[in-house]
Amino acid sequence: MRASLPGRIGDLEVKNRIAMAPMISNLAQETGATDEAHIAYLAARARGGAGLILTEYTYVDGLNSRGSRNELGAHREDLVPKLRRLTEAIHEAGSAVFLQLVHAGGKATLPTNARGPMAPSAVDYGGQRPREMAAEDLDQVVESFRRAARVGALSNFDGLEVHAAHAYLLHEFLSPALNQRQDRYGGSLENRLRFVQEVLQAVREEAGLPLGIRLSLYEDEPDGYPPEYGVTVAERLKGLDYVHFSAGRFAPPGSSASFGYPPLHILRRLPRRPALPTMLVGSVLDASGVEAVLEKVDFVSVGRAMLADPNFAWKVLHDPEGIRPCIRCNQACRDLRWGEVRCTVNPDTGHEGDRPLPLRIEGPLVIVGGGIKGLEAALRASLAGASVTLYEAREALGGQLLDIPVGPKRDEFLKLVHYYEVVLHRRGVSVRLGSPYDGEGVDCRPDRTYADLRRLRPSVVDSPVYAHLDEALELARDQRIVLTERSLSGLDPVRAHAFRSEVVRLGVTFSSGAPGPGAFSEEGRAQYDIRQAILAGRRALEDYLRARDGIPA
Repeated sequence: MRASLPGRIGDLEVKNRIAMAPMISNLAQETGATDEAHIAYLAARARGGAGLILTEYTYVDGLNSRGSRNELGAHREDLVPKLRRLTEAIHEAGSAVFLQLVHAGGKATLPTNARGPMAPSAVDYGGQRPREMAAEDLDQVVESFRRAARVGALSNFDGLEVHAAHAYLLHEFLSPALNQRQDRYGGSLENRLRFVQEVLQAVREEAGLPLGIRLSLYEDEPDGYPPEYGVTVAERLKGLDYVHFSAGRFAPPGSSASFGYPPLHILRRLPRRPALPTMLVGSVLDASGVEAVLEKVDFVSVGRAMLADPNFAWKVLHDPEGIRPCIRCNQACRDLRWGEVRCTVNPDTGHEGDRPLPLRIEGPLVIVGGGIKGLEAALRASLAGASVTLYEAREALGGQLLDIPVGPKRDEFLKLVHYYEVVLHRRGVSVRLGSPYDGEGVDCRPDRTYADLRRLRPSVVDSPVYAHLDEALELARDQRIVLTERSLSGLDPVRAHAFRSEVVRLGVTFSSGAPGPGAFSEEGRAQYDIRQAILAGRRALEDYLRARDGIPA
């Protein structure tokens, strides 16, 4: 298996070919300092077998480089002691760790930035125009990256990665659509590379560490550059030990493709093997995906799948069937405008430092209900030592997930049911299908169900409930449907784009006004989804045990 082989980045040997991708977590402090929750989150993936941990993007100055709240910072040397605590934890877990450095450029719109956003050119950035950078701005940014590189070296990072993807500042210089300068930093490819090269040189000189760059292999917009351009950029830049390919500018799907897009979508568009060590990300979900990437490049970068299962890397190498799957729902993991990192299928993500009291159960225990709520309760009970029997009235496990219409979403989501089937079988849980049960046990029937629009057949739907969007899509195949814009308010942009494209193709129209009489409306706030079902299963088990054993709540 290629994934198990050690690899080299510069003079550093990495124990295997699986890296944790850099992902916004918002787990750092408002000052940019790391803290115990953030350290525990990254260290869990190191203990889970990743050969290399790439931190989330880390801002390089306190002026206008921050892209998100509670973003990790490397802009001051007084951040070094806490950053050393982070590198120490990851090294003790057996992994290498690189610090990813970023300037958010035209996307640095947070009011917590001391100054407003700036970019190579004053073009549109989602409805606003950052100011065009002057010569002194360019010099200041180079020095910011140089200072941040020093912070990284002092903090005992094993290497540095400069972020030049996803329409952050360095990508903005590389992108012909965003860089419309007429001076020595714009126009030709050589000029567009110039500022990025100056940053790389400053970082290399200051830190002397293995150095990589994250690039968008391609942009998804109609005027975006193609994959061959991304490879050419990587090969033309000097002083790099590796390139890390992601994808996208502003338009979906970018790197975090939802179930509406094929897996390994970035790999599918890699035109050739670049002439330098290469890492690649993009909907890598399982062991076969890891190996497919490593057939073409040197390292695989895994993002959301490591949120779903922090032991993803170890399981790829030793237990592929035991991976708790990422279902590419883009729900909890993309809710980062105000929230911290979370995962729909793994409620422990972002809470790795919590230490709940260990649960011990002896003897037999009955779980009633074979949806996600009951499956999670059965798993927890079996791990705690109980001899578990699970009763499900249907002829198959999965509960409400079985009602998802045939298509990519159903295929992805039922992988979670398969995971539970595998691990419960291993633990000796007895499953009784087609068996209603009214005796003593943990009641894990769903906390909430929603109206079935396929039965009601409304012509206007005003509901952000995920099941109602699925059902509206089904109805649109044989009747006229109007959806309110509010119905898409709970979806991240990638998922919303895929859904809108599909339903418009079927003739669905959208309304931005009030739904009017006769429309089907559902509030949809705090809806009962997979994450809520998993948490409900854990609570149901704990509540049952307290009541059974006479322990006050």
